[in-house]
Amino acid sequence: MMVSMPAHRPTRTALVLPVLAVMMALTGCAPGRTPAGIGLQHPAGSPAPSAAAVPRPRHVVVVMLENHAYSSIIGNTQAPYINALARQGALFTRSFAVTHPSEPNYLALFSGSTHNVTSDQCPTTLPAPNLASDLIAAGHSFTGYAEALPAPGSQVCDQGGYARKHVPWTDFTNVPRAVNQPFTRFAATSYARLPTVSFVIPDLCHDMHDCSVAAGDTWLHAHLAGYARWAAAHDSLLIVTWDEDDGSQSNHIATIFVGQQVRPGRYGRPINHYNVLRTIEQAYGLPYRGQAATHYPITSVWRPAR
Repeated sequence: MMVSMPAHRPTRTALVLPVLAVMMALTGCAPGRTPAGIGLQHPAGSPAPSAAAVPRPRHVVVVMLENHAYSSIIGNTQAPYINALARQGALFTRSFAVTHPSEPNYLALFSGSTHNVTSDQCPTTLPAPNLASDLIAAGHSFTGYAEALPAPGSQVCDQGGYARKHVPWTDFTNVPRAVNQPFTRFAATSYARLPTVSFVIPDLCHDMHDCSVAAGDTWLHAHLAGYARWAAAHDSLLIVTWDEDDGSQSNHIATIFVGQQVRPGRYGRPINHYNVLRTIEQAYGLPYRGQAATHYPITSVWRPAR
C-alpha cells in the first residue's frame, strides 16, 4: 500500500537534491564521479580510526605499474591474472593517483608528499622522512627491488629498461643505498625471508609504460603469483597499484590488496596513494608522514582478528 505525502510537506530527498546539485555545480563533480582528493581525508575534528583496525602483516609487497586507467585494466581480457587477483582480494573501485606525471606519485606513496616535484626529473635529492627510513628506525626492514637495475645500490638515472624516476627510495639521503636491489634478488629470496616491506618495480616494458597491458599482466603472473599464493597462507599482503592513469579518467586507477587477512570484495570508499601509505604506516606503528597524517587508513577490507 502506498501512502501519499501531503503536497505542502516536501520529502527529505526533495530537500536534499537541490542542495546536492548546487554542490556538484560548485565542485565540477558530475553524479557518480568522484574527483581525486574528495572524501579521502578525515572529516575536520573527527578522531582517527584506532590503530588496531589495521592488522600487521608479516610481509608486505607493493607492486607499482604504469599509466593505465581503472577501466583499461578491470574487465580487460588482456589482463586475466590481474582480474583474477581483483576477484581473489579487495578491489578498490574508486582509487585515485594524486597528480601527473609519474615521479611525484611514487614519492607520494613512499613518503606522503610530492615534495613539489612536478616532472620526471633525475636526480632528485631529498633529506626527508619516508617509509624506508621509518621502518628501519623502528627495527623493521625495507628493500626496493627494481627490474633491470644495473647493480645493487646504483644511482644511475636510466639504463636499458630501468628508470630511476620510478624508484623513489633512491631519492632520499637517509635511505641506505644497500636497500636498492635488482629484482633478481627478490626472485632468489624465499618469501619467508623477505623484508618487512618490499617495493617491486618492473622495467619500462613490464610495468605497462612502454608495452601492452598483456605484457605487464603476463610478467606479474610469472613473477608474483607465487608470492600471492604464499601470502594467502602466511599472514602477508600483496598490494598492486598504478602510479597514474593515462590522463583520460581523472586519475582513476586500480588498486588491489590480496592476502590472508584481506576480505575479498569490491570497496567503493575513495582512496589514493596517501591512504595506502597511511595504512602501511599504521600497520607497523610508524609516524604518519606528510599527507598520510591527514588521510584515513584503509580499515574496511580486513578479516576479523583471530
